[in-house]
Amino acid sequence: MVLLTDKAQKRLTIQVEAIAEDTTTIRSLDWERDRFDIEFGLQNGTTYNSFIIRGDKLALVDTSHEKFRQLYLDTLKGQIDPSQLDYLIISHTEPDHSGLVRDILALAPNVTVVGSKVAIQFLENFVHQPFTKQIIKNGDVLDLGQGHEIEFVIAPNLHWPDTIFSFDRGTQILYTCDAFGMHYCSEAVFDEDLAKIEPDYRFYYECLMAPNARSVLSALKRMGELPTVGTIANGHGPLLRYNVGELVGRYQDWSQLKAKAETSVAVFYVADYGYSDRLSQALSRGITKTGVAVEMMDLTSADPQEVQELVGRSAGIAIGMPPGHGKIATLAQAAIGTILVAAKTKQTIGLFESYGGDDEPVDPLVSKFRGIGVSIAFPAIRVKETPTEAIYQQCEEAGTDLGQLLTKDKAIKQMKSLDSDLDKALGRISGGLYIITARKGDFSSAMLASWVTQASFEPLGLTIAVSNDRAIDSLMQVGDKFVLNMLEEGNYQTLMRHFLKRFAPGADRFEGVKTQAAENGSPILQDALAYVECEVASRMACGDHHVVYATVDSGRVAKVEGLTAVHHRRVGNHY
Repeated sequence: MVLLTDKAQKRLTIQVEAIAEDTTTIRSLDWERDRFDIEFGLQNGTTYNSFIIRGDKLALVDTSHEKFRQLYLDTLKGQIDPSQLDYLIISHTEPDHSGLVRDILALAPNVTVVGSKVAIQFLENFVHQPFTKQIIKNGDVLDLGQGHEIEFVIAPNLHWPDTIFSFDRGTQILYTCDAFGMHYCSEAVFDEDLAKIEPDYRFYYECLMAPNARSVLSALKRMGELPTVGTIANGHGPLLRYNVGELVGRYQDWSQLKAKAETSVAVFYVADYGYSDRLSQALSRGITKTGVAVEMMDLTSADPQEVQELVGRSAGIAIGMPPGHGKIATLAQAAIGTILVAAKTKQTIGLFESYGGDDEPVDPLVSKFRGIGVSIAFPAIRVKETPTEAIYQQCEEAGTDLGQLLTKDKAIKQMKSLDSDLDKALGRISGGLYIITARKGDFSSAMLASWVTQASFEPLGLTIAVSNDRAIDSLMQVGDKFVLNMLEEGNYQTLMRHFLKRFAPGADRFEGVKTQAAENGSPILQDALAYVECEVASRMACGDHHVVYATVDSGRVAKVEGLTAVHHRRVGNHY
């Protein structure tokens, strides 16, 4: 069943489907959403999945985004009498899943809200009204009757500190909220077409779960203690039924690889304040792109001993500024005090504002860390407006700078370790000189490239190898558009020197460079020999690079007699 909104609004629909005995999903389909927090590559909309379980007791697992208020509530009333709800299970309290909790409490004043201790605390601050609550711990069981025994798994930091999984022993359905999800909107309730959803599944993992790889492994270990899981009822995208083993296995493999990193950074944030969580995710994504592991911790719910241990095993620290007043401020300041005591002179730190309306001043804290001899990785990120794509990208680039700083010595050592003859032989592979340019919204980027080649005639296509830690990687996901600018032999030095510079996080790559807009919106370099406009069709992971295959839409040559600049290397261990 699908219900439509007013056509003047963005396309929002509701889908209702029975997924097991006594179990129904209400999927809120957001077809046109093209941004979601830090996931800049999102091209396929998203869904917000909610679930009804009918036993002797009636339970609702999660709600929906507030933009679906009328649609969702009307649909819910068509399925059940909300006043008869016995339990509202909160997987976690991020607004896209709990945005309608107030409405449910108004319709079902006697409902019992079930969640982790942290989730209940967050909800109390969110709804500002009394409600009946049940705090659960790992392994607790809630019996709804008729075989629906719900066993709870505590899964903090996936990707909020309050996350739980709920396993229905009767239907073998595991409700996981964000984990194992993807921002992919379609009327396919399940994952029948694995090839179609794979890029979005992987990108979602890299954005939200990779910075919490160790927490993912802990959750997977606890999942392993459950009986067989037949279906994963996630919070975004199609539910997993046909490829559960395969897709859970990928989480295991990806997370083990991330967790093996020799170097790690502790990222501290405030989960329910301003944009701290989203900005910290962007920063963390930038760090993980360099092969450095991340461990995230909420300043307001962290145990002092855990804070001290985390700082002690981390090479770097990043902190989102907490509020300056109130209960949250008191808890966060205590945690920051612990960080200051535990920090060591060899560590590197970065700070960012949270734009919560009452941020603690950043400069005094910078001074305190300087005073104990801690290195500053990047200038404090100051957020003076609602975060835009450019601000999120600034955070991501700052995280990349931090990760590269921590791995600089290792990178040099690896370059020197390559066999001399092999090194020189690889260096004889030549390439052209190109500048890749891309723009999405108010964020643009560019990259000097030489690993470029035509890859197909029909369709016209080319491949580009892009290092995982390049800023432009966020603009070269499947569906993204860019321009490949060819540099001219004998006339490339100025552009090459400009784009080889190390830019500060968020800096304008095109300042002082003559450009014009391509039809796809990306910058064309006016001093380039030629250009082609491209669209990313697929990506393949290749160690520390991704190979991007793109189809070519159009192009133009500025100088017919000109030749593309050639890049000759002497060694193969760097560009």
